[in-house]
Amino acid sequence: MADRERRGMLIKNTGTEPVSVSLASRMITLDGAEEAFITPEEVRDPTLREALQQRTISIVRPATAAEDEALQERLTSREE
Repeated sequence: MADRERRGMLIKNTGTEPVSVSLASRMITLDGAEEAFITPEEVRDPTLREALQQRTISIVRPATAAEDEALQERLTSREE
C-alpha cells in the first residue's frame, strides 16, 4: 500500500449542548453546531473515535493543506 499524506479534519458538534473532547494533545470544547479543525495526529486519537461512535461529534470534511498549515501555526503559537 502506498504511503499517503495524512490530513486533518473539520469536526462539528452535532447537538445543541456544548461537548468537550479531551484529546492527548489538547482539550476541544464545541458549543452546539460549532465546528473546529483537528490535526492529522488527533484524527487517530481514541477519545475522538469514541466521541464519533457516540455521535456527539461528526466529521464534516478533510482539511485543505492551507487549513492544516494554519492550524499547526495556531497550535505552535499557543505553545510558545
